[in-house]
Amino acid sequence: MKRRMRRRAGRTRDDAARLLAAALAVGAAVAGCGLAGGSPLVDDVKPGSVGRGLPLEGAELTVTSKEFTEQLILGQILALALEAAGADVRDRTGIQGAVGAREAVARGDADVMYEYTGTAWTTYLGSERPFADPRQQWQALREADLKNGITWLPPAALNNTYALATSPANAKKYRTKTLSEVAALSKKDPSAVTLCVENDFAARDDGLNGMRKAYAMGVPAGAVATMDGGTVYTRLSEGGSCTYGEVFTTDGRIKAMGLTVMTDDRHFFPNYNAAPEINSKSLKKYPAMADVLGPITKKLDNAVARELNARVDVDGEDPHSVAKEWLVREGFVRAG
Repeated sequence: MKRRMRRRAGRTRDDAARLLAAALAVGAAVAGCGLAGGSPLVDDVKPGSVGRGLPLEGAELTVTSKEFTEQLILGQILALALEAAGADVRDRTGIQGAVGAREAVARGDADVMYEYTGTAWTTYLGSERPFADPRQQWQALREADLKNGITWLPPAALNNTYALATSPANAKKYRTKTLSEVAALSKKDPSAVTLCVENDFAARDDGLNGMRKAYAMGVPAGAVATMDGGTVYTRLSEGGSCTYGEVFTTDGRIKAMGLTVMTDDRHFFPNYNAAPEINSKSLKKYPAMADVLGPITKKLDNAVARELNARVDVDGEDPHSVAKEWLVREGFVRAG
């Protein structure tokens, strides 16, 4: 790999109380000095299948994101699409920490970002019971967040959640495709199932412990190795010390390493579907944003995310260039 993977921030890795405290601190900082940084987007992009007639001409919009690879790419997709529709766009993507970008949208310092439904529902709103149905979770989130001045547009199929994956050699050897099949293998051949997971995943009720309980997975503690996230992928690719490892479903290394992701057939893990999260006043002022972003969001799924993430994290390309090339390739915008 040509460059070090960016650490994924802003997921349920942190406990809600600490994040809320951080939110207050970030909010105070934002209120006190404004959302610093950012620059005008100056790409020469024109409408393709979206933005025809320049419905956002004259609008001044600020796009934000968190700082990890997928968020940077999604932020650039937003910015370029809105610019092609005629808006003057300020790029304030790459906000550090879990809550800064979210707070910027809520306060109106930024207008729009892609956020994950599971992150907002469990972490920002503090719900302990996510919905198994992704649409129901989005609807509940949309209703709850309106009082916070945030409007959610319909979500993408892109679901950046937890999963177990296995190497090409072990996929061929054991032929498992679902977590239920992994559980069955753990009972039929206990020595076959060894797991590599992050320390945090091993300790969480909605991580390893909950998964083993939900699937009645007979994996003893001695068959579980804990380590940092990057090492999990390395061990998986080597295929020796663990037959299955914890991954994120949209990680570019899945495609680059040819890993096979096990389907969560009992829907244990929360849904983390990406969706545009917009300041409600901004959307009321510029309702055309929904028409511009709708078709693009509909096209985003895990396969697209893995491809785009791999181009940045594995091949070393720039997130802005990757986002622009994808938008042009799909016909959403045209290069000037």
